[in-house]
Order: sequence, then structure tokens, then C-alpha cells
Amino acid sequence: MNAPRAWPAALRSPRAQAILNDLKVLAKLATPVVISRLGIMAMGLTDALVVGRYSAVQLGYHALGWAPTSVIVVVAVSLLSGIPVMTSRAIGEGKRHLAGAVLRRGLVYAFMIGATGTAILLLFGPAFLHVAGLERSLADGASRVMVIFALSMIPNALSNALSQWLEAIRRPTPAMMMMWLANAVNLAIDLTLVPGHPGIPAMGAMGGGFATLGARTFLTLALAIYVARMPDARELGVFDKPASDRVAEAEQRRVGYGAGASGFFEVAAFSGMNIIAGWVGPLGIAAYTVALNVVSVAFMIPLGLATAAGVMVGNAYGARKPGDVNRAAGVSFGVTAAFGTLVTLVVWPTAALITSGYTHDPQAGPMATAALILCCLFLIPDALQVVAAQCLRARADVFVPSVTHFISYVGVMIPAAYVLAIRMHDGINGIIWAAIVASLLSAGLLLGRFWILRGRDLPAAA
Repeated sequence: MNAPRAWPAALRSPRAQAILNDLKVLAKLATPVVISRLGIMAMGLTDALVVGRYSAVQLGYHALGWAPTSVIVVVAVSLLSGIPVMTSRAIGEGKRHLAGAVLRRGLVYAFMIGATGTAILLLFGPAFLHVAGLERSLADGASRVMVIFALSMIPNALSNALSQWLEAIRRPTPAMMMMWLANAVNLAIDLTLVPGHPGIPAMGAMGGGFATLGARTFLTLALAIYVARMPDARELGVFDKPASDRVAEAEQRRVGYGAGASGFFEVAAFSGMNIIAGWVGPLGIAAYTVALNVVSVAFMIPLGLATAAGVMVGNAYGARKPGDVNRAAGVSFGVTAAFGTLVTLVVWPTAALITSGYTHDPQAGPMATAALILCCLFLIPDALQVVAAQCLRARADVFVPSVTHFISYVGVMIPAAYVLAIRMHDGINGIIWAAIVASLLSAGLLLGRFWILRGRDLPAAA
């Protein structure tokens, strides 16, 4: 008879109230961030759908042209991870006026990173595609698309710097709204250039590339105008030239280097899987592209959760409250695991329906469905590993996530994919099994690392 009264009492305990508060904060931060991340993926999904409906061959050009480009994009965004980490720490320390200094440094880094990415893609991208063992026609078509993608590297880096800063000051909704306006721009250009119109020749995959360039340029300008017009922009130091602070500058770069290395290892490995899928054959790359695109859409949600979790852990770390750090991370891990389970239960029985929206090819469709069903096995560990990595960086543990991603995705996944898919003739399913093993390994190592650190004292504030 006492059980009904015990439950409300438990909810009123200080620990329960703290957990409930963390859940509320996580939901408030993560919801617009997740919607924004879905907007990023929706842009790529829109390109794939419009181009794929126009031509399966053009979809192959688009996928292969994006493969090396995605490495640069992810590394560039990861190198800017010092922006949310340092901003959230400054807010946690009660030094709001330092947030603007973090943004201004971040924008300079973003321009340099974007320009470097453009140069790398233009100088080495086409040559890489032509020596990667692809058919000549595939390499030629993909190279033309990749050159257009390269031109969008600078606006992409700048818009990401602005978005991450807004999320770190707990103002993610404007970034979300601007992202979806950019999606409208992207769709309009796609529908105009991909199939063509009277007086406008059909551009296929190249039209999708121009749509991405136009949307990213629009997003950068819209975000910059919003930040400049914020009522508290001066209070946050947005217009103040940052004072020289070598310690803060070095820490911002150090976090970015660690995240950049992790991003490079992971996305380079998955792009390498695109090449292996290309060796399986044209239908293989088409099926793999469809399955990976669906999984990537789902991955945007844990990626958004990782951003929100990083802000919460960074605030607690800046305030030097180890209990709050551990609780915020634990709540984030639990929510992430629940999400991964839910998505798995939704995607598994509807895989055939989902893949039918991408292609009606009688051979590629069943291959894509089988691959997508198998992908469900790594949705939970893949979600957990990205959240755990961001929580570790937010509490100043930068090196271990980079090493973990190298071991899991470069050291294990790529060799396993080659052996299973090519040497053992398991095709696309072999590639997916390799990703399952790598994700389980990465999640286990990163969660174990956070568990080891949970009892350690935090260093004193600078």
C-alpha cells in the first residue's frame, strides 16, 4: 500500500530532480539541433532523390563525387569543434564576454579550413577518382560533380562555425530555421537544374552540385546577418577584437585537431567503403548509396544529441562540477540508446517501403532493402559512440576519441570490409557487417573511457 506514495517521493529527491532537469535541458537544446542536423541531411537526401529519379547513372556520379568531398566536409566541421566546446566552457565559467572571441577566432579558422578544402579537392580529387579502380565513365562523371562541390567548402565551413556557436550559447532555434530555409533554396535549384526546363539544359548530378553551392551560400549570409543583429551581440563580445590569449587559442585548436582527426578517420573509412562498393559493381554502389543515405538521415539525430550533450557537459566542466558532468553524460547516453532502439524498430519492418522511394530498379531495390535491414544492427552503437566522443571532448579528453576512431574504423572496418565483400564474395552485406563490428568496438571503447574518468577530479579553472 505504501508503493504508490514512494514513487512521487523518489521523484522529489535531489538526484531525481537533477536528472529530470537534465532531461528537460537536453530536450530543449537537442530538439532544434536535431531538426537542424536533419536539415543538413535533408539537403543531401533531396539531391539524391531528385538526381536518382532523373537517372540511376547520374546518382552514381553524384555518390562518387560526394565520397571524397564528404571527407573534407566532415573534417572541416570537426576542426571547428573547438567553437562549441570553448564557448560552453566560457558560459559555464560565467565569462559570457569571451564567447565572441571564440566565434571570431572560429570564423578565421573556418575560412582557412574551407579554402584549404577547396584547393585539395580541385588539385587531387579528380586524380584520386581516376586511380581508384573505377570504370572510366564513372570517374569522369564523378569528377565533374566533385569540382562543383569543392566550390562550396568555404560557405559550408563558415555556416557551420556560426551554427555551432549559436548552439553553444543555447540559441539553436535560429540556426535550425535558417537551415530549413536553405533547404527550400536547395530544392528550388534542384528542380530547375537537374531535369532542366525550356531554355535550361538538364544538368543531372551537376545540377545537384550547384544546388548545394547555392544553398550553403544562402545559409552563411543568413546566419551572419542574424548574429550581427542579436540584441546581446556586444555583450557577448561579437564585435570586440579578441585579446591575445595563447592558452585559449591553443586549446580551441587542440579540441578541433582531436575532433578533426576523429572525423577524418571515420568519414574516410566510410568513403573507402564507397570505393569497395564500387568494386562490387554499379548495382552494388547504387544499393549501398541508398542504404547509407537512410542510415545517415537517422544518424543526424544522435549527432544533434551529441551537440546538446557536449554543451551540457561543457557548461558543467567550466563550472568545475564533476557530478554534473557525469550526470549530464549519463542522461545523454540513456536517451541516445532509447532513440537507437526506436529507430531500429521502425526501419527494420519498413525497409522495402523506404528503399522503393529511392529506386524502382528490379535488381538494385532488393539489394538495397537487404543492406538496410542489416544496417539496423549498428544503429544503437553508432549513435552511442558519437555522443560519448563529444562528451569526452567537452570534458577535455581529446586524444582518446581520435585513437579509438582510428582503431575502429581504419584499423578494423576497412580491412574487414575488403575481406568480407571482395575476397569472401559477400558483396554489400560484407561491407555492412564490417561497419557493425567497427561501431560496436568504438562504442565500447568510448563508453569505457568515460566510465574510467567518472571519478577523477576536474582541474581548477584558468
